[in-house]
Amino acid sequence: MNFDFNDAEQDVIKTARDFAATKVKTRAREIDEKNQFPSDLAREMGRLGFFGQHMPEEYGGTGLGYKSYVLAIEQICAVSMTVGAIIAINALTQESILRFGTAEQKQRYLPALVAGESLSTFAFTEGQTGSDPRAITTTAVPEGDEYVISGEKTFASLAPSASVAAIFAKDDSGRVSAFLVDPGSDGFVIEKELETMGIRGEDVCPVRLDHVRVPRSSLLGEPGQGYNVLLTAINVGQIGIAAEAVGIATGALRMSLDYARNRTVRERPMTELPTIQSLLGEMCARTEAARWLTYRTADLKDKGRLSGKDSATAKLFASQMANEVVDMAMQIHGSYGYTKELEIERLYRDAKVTQIYEVVSEVQRLIIGGSLARESSSLH
Repeated sequence: MNFDFNDAEQDVIKTARDFAATKVKTRAREIDEKNQFPSDLAREMGRLGFFGQHMPEEYGGTGLGYKSYVLAIEQICAVSMTVGAIIAINALTQESILRFGTAEQKQRYLPALVAGESLSTFAFTEGQTGSDPRAITTTAVPEGDEYVISGEKTFASLAPSASVAAIFAKDDSGRVSAFLVDPGSDGFVIEKELETMGIRGEDVCPVRLDHVRVPRSSLLGEPGQGYNVLLTAINVGQIGIAAEAVGIATGALRMSLDYARNRTVRERPMTELPTIQSLLGEMCARTEAARWLTYRTADLKDKGRLSGKDSATAKLFASQMANEVVDMAMQIHGSYGYTKELEIERLYRDAKVTQIYEVVSEVQRLIIGGSLARESSSLH
């Protein structure tokens, strides 16, 4: 991997950093307090090309690759994870359509998703079954030229603003298939938004599908190929979450430096205290380690060599790092950091979800360990 950013990547960093500083920073607290989806900022991100960094030019993307995708997410999440995460959430359905969609599906959906003219929701998880594909209860029953989909999904981010939903259901063979569904369809019910601890304003909602009829042409990939669609999308989503975690840690480090420089202890800036310097040094080292692991993982995806172990490793390490770094930042801020008067309180709440969504850390460890075990056995 070349550790020097090319001109295009440097432009992505600058554009995303400027957008975060001028448009997002002043809104971050309001978005969190009101738990209100920032639709105008989403449209602006589309205009700036943030939804298309990893998408081919034929669909309106820049074709710069997945490294540029994580660079944009990182810069924005340093100011607001809610806003930056929209890119990674939208990428789940984008990636599914790009890798498994028909030519008609790609032309129909990708240009609008890339331009930010529309958004998508990715609905796999169910309330009683989590992300276990074997336990999915949503069904897709073939009837003539249609499928009839019935079931319930939860944690469907961006659902109220989505113009297309990736829905996973068991077909008549008992295998999981993926479908592209119009949220405006009869029987597609978006329930009341969930009140979450962090990433507030992400429009996370349960979804109910009451005999939703979709044409057979809405099938994404082959019948029974839903699990492959899921894994392909999740691998890209996990790289995005790793970038979110790096962004949060970066924001926490910046806030801690500003706070320590401007607060005095016995007429000396806090930054002169060895204990504070030690915390800042640890925060910086951990953030840098996760940053370059995330970049390397994105580079592997660009080169077509990404494995499930790679994306799981990046997400596991970066999410764990973010929570540890924000915890150190809270120690630096002390009691004031525990109040809503300071921004570090929001980052503290936001960081936790990186260890939970798109496969919890405990399962990530099993994925990595299982992969290592298989690699080891193949050597004998």
